[in-house]
Amino acid sequence: MIGLALLLALLALPVFAGGGQAAGTAGDVIKIGVFEPMTGANAAGGAMEVEGIRLANELFPTVEAGGKTYKVELVIVDNKSDKIEAANAVQRLIDREKVHVILGSWGSSLAMAGGEVAKDARIPVIGLSCTNPLITAGNDYYFRVCFIGPFQGTVMSNYAFNDLKAKTAVIVQEVSNDYSVGLAKFFSDNFKARTGNPNAILTTVNYNTGDQDFSAQLTTIRSLNPDVIFAPGNYTESALVIKQARELGISVPIIGGDTWETPEFIYVGRESVEGAVFSTFFATEYAASPVAENFLKEYRARYNKDPAAVTALGYDGYLVALDAIKRANSVSPQAIRDAIAKTQGFVGAAGTVTLDSNGDATKSAFIKSVKGGKFVFQTIVNP
Repeated sequence: MIGLALLLALLALPVFAGGGQAAGTAGDVIKIGVFEPMTGANAAGGAMEVEGIRLANELFPTVEAGGKTYKVELVIVDNKSDKIEAANAVQRLIDREKVHVILGSWGSSLAMAGGEVAKDARIPVIGLSCTNPLITAGNDYYFRVCFIGPFQGTVMSNYAFNDLKAKTAVIVQEVSNDYSVGLAKFFSDNFKARTGNPNAILTTVNYNTGDQDFSAQLTTIRSLNPDVIFAPGNYTESALVIKQARELGISVPIIGGDTWETPEFIYVGRESVEGAVFSTFFATEYAASPVAENFLKEYRARYNKDPAAVTALGYDGYLVALDAIKRANSVSPQAIRDAIAKTQGFVGAAGTVTLDSNGDATKSAFIKSVKGGKFVFQTIVNP
């Protein structure tokens, strides 16, 4: 770890206390709260983000502020993939655990529910993979280290138009999921503009989280014969949509968003999801900094596999929090919030984080597909 710290310093990157540096007294602890879905429909996504947070905490367990070295304590609370529970989880982190900053949550709906509580309490939150623009809109205490939905929707509609030569599309949206609804709108708006046809979206069909039978929606889609299907949604339902579409003889390309990048997507969809294309936040083939290289080395050493994109974002969210604490030179939540807002050029595992006036990161998108039962990098799309 000493070698990495020296290398980061030479590159003028933020350097964190870590490794063998001892913390101060027993009371010198700073708490970082984490609210993630560890159970319920989004549990796989939450687990992958927590994996990255835990790895970062293991590598960088302390931080300096105000002349002291603080031990960083993670307080992880399960939001159970439920909006009400997400709000309750954040309330618990603030009232009972007295956290200084919060990370999470997988799922834009869950992030928004928790965000209102944090805003009222004036505790800063760093989102990891939640992309809906409404998360940070009007909330000066919520930030994120990922790109936002409009960019991702535009990336995939451009892919459909440019690479697939699609002139018509159908949208399958998880209507109870703010993430899915947001991406569907951004895809639709841009696809119509690219094709020059206000009727290029032949229809939008809906389903709810937890649904397992999509025969009615898919029968409608089959009769319309679109050039492409855009189906952003949770990994399990999306895999079932694709599986049932193929069983009905629908052979057109089906594309989606970052939530597909979970082992469960391939496990549920099996051979039916071969060729599925989606946008995401990180690719191991594009580890373009010493921070990314070290993240990959440490992760592979522990898990003997490659990390998911959201795992890299969990890692980055933790490091952005530590960087803000160090720059604030304070453990005051308000001072930390103000320092997070000024984050510029922070080099993380999943790219460089520069926050705009809304608290959103300007990041590149990565296009991946499923080939041979694995997620394979195709290309990178810059903002």
